[in-house]
Amino acid sequence: MTRWGVLGAARINQHVLEGAALAEGTSFVAIAARDRDRAQEQADTFDIGTVYGSYDELLADPGVEAVYIPLPNGLHVEWSVRALEAGKHVLCEKPLARTEAEARRAFATARSADRLLMEAFMWRHTPQTRKLSELLAEGVVGKLRIVRATFGFKLDREVDVRLSRELDGGALMDVGCYCVSAARLVAGEPVHVRAEQVVGGDGVDVRLVATMRFAEDVLGVMDCALDAAIGHRVTITGEDGELVLEDPFHARNPGIRHDGQLIEIPSANPYAMQFENFSAAVRGEAEPLLGGRDAVAQAAAIEALYRSAEAA
Repeated sequence: MTRWGVLGAARINQHVLEGAALAEGTSFVAIAARDRDRAQEQADTFDIGTVYGSYDELLADPGVEAVYIPLPNGLHVEWSVRALEAGKHVLCEKPLARTEAEARRAFATARSADRLLMEAFMWRHTPQTRKLSELLAEGVVGKLRIVRATFGFKLDREVDVRLSRELDGGALMDVGCYCVSAARLVAGEPVHVRAEQVVGGDGVDVRLVATMRFAEDVLGVMDCALDAAIGHRVTITGEDGELVLEDPFHARNPGIRHDGQLIEIPSANPYAMQFENFSAAVRGEAEPLLGGRDAVAQAAAIEALYRSAEAA
């Protein structure tokens, strides 16, 4: 059994800890938050035995082997590094970093500390994503032509960390990063990107549209938003057919349409599968599904997209 702590009582914990409770070999034993009452509320809900009023207290707990970090984006690398230096393995909520240099710094710390670090793209762990990779490997759509990915919703709060420039908010960081991850999984690393953004909040992208060029003339189109309910969808078009994922990232209603015909896929909690993988990796029984190479490349793509959007 891998003993976990969580840094922060973020809203996402409701979904994450529900999933973690289903994961074999995973036990959450401690939670820390600056708002101790909020941490206590989540501890009571999820039967977490120890509550701390500071992150450093949790990192000093010898009974905690690994930590999950759901803090605002701008704090991800800082607290991942602190946790690794404290001897903890780290599962950091996506996106790990906004720049390639910061992602490299975090993984350099992980190597120096001889600890594991993984970016928490839970969607990559689902049976639906595995099936997608299998279909692409089998060449069911032939040579790739275009990858389209969409993820957006209308934020209903005027004050939100996702609208904070200081905390690395923005549509690309919050939901567009999934689109980038999907395009990269399908087509590899982009060789050129171009982006346009609409700025809101206190200076973040509340809407962003981008094109990406990959090797062998594969094109990617992505759009993301915090001010428009555009939903989520991934479409992969090849010379011989098309694959469509209507629920690509949460996989609550999994299934892939191949030229209109539904391929049924069993449901599985993505958070549970993510924690099972990383907990097993901590115990030396598996390899983390996602490593430094993927996280660094993801951050490099995000950095390039922002560079283009800000120059437009």
